[in-house]
Amino acid sequence: MLGKFFQKPEGEQSDRVPPGQYLTKGFPVLTYGETPRISTEEWQFRVWGLGKPATFTWEDFMALPQFDFTADFHCVTRWSKLDVKWTGVKVTDFMRLIEVDPQAVHVMEHCYGGYTTNISLSDLTLEENFFAHTLFGEPLPAEHGGPMRLVVPHLYAWKSAKWINGLEFLDNEELGFWERNGYHRRGEPWAEERYSSFGF
Repeated sequence: MLGKFFQKPEGEQSDRVPPGQYLTKGFPVLTYGETPRISTEEWQFRVWGLGKPATFTWEDFMALPQFDFTADFHCVTRWSKLDVKWTGVKVTDFMRLIEVDPQAVHVMEHCYGGYTTNISLSDLTLEENFFAHTLFGEPLPAEHGGPMRLVVPHLYAWKSAKWINGLEFLDNEELGFWERNGYHRRGEPWAEERYSSFGF
């Protein structure tokens, strides 16, 4: 199984792969529950909580500056894919469109299908993070989170929420779906923050 689908990182690649990870030869799809399928015409993105309530359309996101990104992708299930090529919108550019209360320190990512995952505001607003709508030059497939997903390269991939449709700004940390079920609150790959030390 290891040789067929995964391989140990070697040479320069070793420096880019966190401990306990293997390089994948494909791009595995891992999803809990059914895959939501949302057209760009019906897709909407909401902001609420300690963010001034606002709703954005697909056209609103497409009107923002578009960038190509190349980022490594690390899944908590121990596979990594290097040099994934995306196109999308910087989180920092989107943040300029909204008003957030200074008391906000955490964010809950909300998605079509009901998935949630939490992230600190400081982790979310790093320059390297983006909303992706294109993968390797093609519209982002639903299986990989299309039409839009968040990509947070410095954390495990469950924080890069697929089918994202909203951000809820909070003055305290609340746990999302996997975090409530035993996963680490932050999920930093180089520290192997896979699971909560407090269990379920």
